Formats: sequence, C-alpha cells, structure tokens
Amino acid sequence: PVMLNECLEGLRIRPDGIYVDVTFGGGGHSRAILQKLGPKGHLFSFDQDPDAEKNIADAPSNFTFVRSNFRYLKNWMRYYGVDHIDGLLADLGVSSHHLDDAERGFAFRFDAPLDMRMNIRAGRTAADLLADADDRELTRLFTLYGELRQSRRMAQAIVKRRMQQPILTTGDLMAAIKPLISP
Repeated sequence: PVMLNECLEGLRIRPDGIYVDVTFGGGGHSRAILQKLGPKGHLFSFDQDPDAEKNIADAPSNFTFVRSNFRYLKNWMRYYGVDHIDGLLADLGVSSHHLDDAERGFAFRFDAPLDMRMNIRAGRTAADLLADADDRELTRLFTLYGELRQSRRMAQAIVKRRMQQPILTTGDLMAAIKPLISP
C-alpha cells in the first residue's frame, strides 16, 4: 500500500471509529485499518472493480465491502445507517494491478484490447470511445483528463487513423499517435 504509515497516522484511528476506504484495490490499506479497529469499530471499503473482490480474505464482522463506485458513498452510508464517519482514505489513480494486467488495456507496453475501464462490468471501453467521439470531444477529454500538451493534434491523428482502420488495441492507438510522441 502506498504511504501506509502516513495514511494510518493521518487517519488517527480510534478503535471504536467508523472509517471508509473508498479505493479498496488490493486491500492493503483496509487490512491495516482493520488491525487498528476494535470490535465496536467498523470499516466500509468501496471498489467497483470485480478484481478487487478477489483480495478479500477472511473478512471480520466489522468490515463491509461495498461493490460500488465511491461517488455513491453518501447513499451507501445512509443505507447502512451511518450518519457520520471518523475518517476516509482515498488512494486515487490507476493501481499497479491495472498496469500489469494486459487485458485491462491501461499499459502501452502490451498490445492488448483498448479497454481502460476501472469497472469492466459497465460502460464503454476506450476503443468504443475512440470509435465514436469527434475530434472536439477527444481534444476535451485529452486536455481535461490526460493533461496532454498536444491534445488537439492527437485527437485529429486518431480521427484520421480510424477512417483507415478501427483503433481496437493499445498498439493501434500508439501507431495513430506515434508521430506526435517525442523520443
């Protein structure tokens, strides 16, 4: 887990407190929080990635795994009758698991299907998005989420390339934008 000791220190965990880990992932932060909780404390851990559920082992009674995006935190806390929490941990971003799994399509070191979804059960893949979005929308997405300097040129290169052939893999995407990438 990233910065585990710093996270635990910042949470100032009380044994009887209620805590939320909104990014369960590999479960390392959650396991460490649970070790500091007493029987009256409780941890709610969120993750929408089905792979994250595989990381739950021997869950104690004071642990609840929520199979959902944390944007619904307020609704879920209301559902579980929780009106306040004592701390929240959010380890945001793509995990090493996502980058190491070729099938997730997050890493360009593999030529794999262009997926890039945090929740593989829902929504469109990156390939779907690249097939449908116009250059203005792609430019907006690349600028807003990718903070790319050449967003407009990359969007135009993708639109031009997809007229010749679909962009379905990470390799296809790299081929489309290769002339724009500095060595």
